[in-house]
Amino acid sequence: MSREPDPGHNIEGDVYVSPRYLAGRGDNIDSSFQPVAAWPHHRMDGECQLLITSPDHRIKIGWFGDHFDVWKISAAEDAVSAHRWTAAISDKMPLEIVRDFIHALASEWDEDSESFLTDSSYRWGEAVQPLLDAGWERRPVTRGVIEIVSPDQLAGASIDIVSSGPDAEVVTLWAGRGRHPLRAEANFTARTPNRLIAAMAASFVAPAPIVRYQADLSPELTQLAQLIPIEPSKPPAPTPLDVQRTAAARRSPALGTRSVPRQSTTTLPATSVPRWSTTSRPALPGPRR
Repeated sequence: MSREPDPGHNIEGDVYVSPRYLAGRGDNIDSSFQPVAAWPHHRMDGECQLLITSPDHRIKIGWFGDHFDVWKISAAEDAVSAHRWTAAISDKMPLEIVRDFIHALASEWDEDSESFLTDSSYRWGEAVQPLLDAGWERRPVTRGVIEIVSPDQLAGASIDIVSSGPDAEVVTLWAGRGRHPLRAEANFTARTPNRLIAAMAASFVAPAPIVRYQADLSPELTQLAQLIPIEPSKPPAPTPLDVQRTAAARRSPALGTRSVPRQSTTTLPATSVPRWSTTSRPALPGPRR
């Protein structure tokens, strides 16, 4: 069940954010690289602070922490060849969506495979088909660009059907209000396989919300997104047998009057039993002579 955004910012703690493309980047950057955790990692001191490569170095995933495009991903025919395609993803893109794209890319990599380099179809519609299937609106072509826009007008895709050249950025997935650099963007060059772009597009429209700490969300996203507090799970309701056992444990056991020890408060009279006697019974008379 969805709820309207809280204009008073009274929500505290972890929240579910939907639609998920408005969740902001998030803090756990390493989780975006989780699909390639086993690939070689190279820490660097330059603009690229972290470089992750496939074992054969044909795929490169760079983290540029101080740039607008913080994720830069490329694929090449071999370790020393120029890239065949690139993807540049901005700092406001939710890392969960980036992770889904990297997962799709890593799933296609194999030492003997080139599927991540080529595309079986050149139809632009395949790249954004998940958006169309989700009911996003396709707008008329304007200046050689096709726009696909979400129902809330806060996300979409732009497809350039005019620009040529292998390095032309022809597909852009975006989210947020305003233009570059205020919104999240992922830009793909011409030869990027459509199915990989579609993997990110599918993550845009996935039904599962994204978890964020409310105080970490930007005020703009707080106003645009739907926030649902994450409440701790409630214990299961007790069964009738549990209720009976609890009541029995609280009830004191009833004791009979005979089992209650009694202590007299009166002083008993002195007995006539001699001190040397070891029994309280009187001695029997001896036999007559």
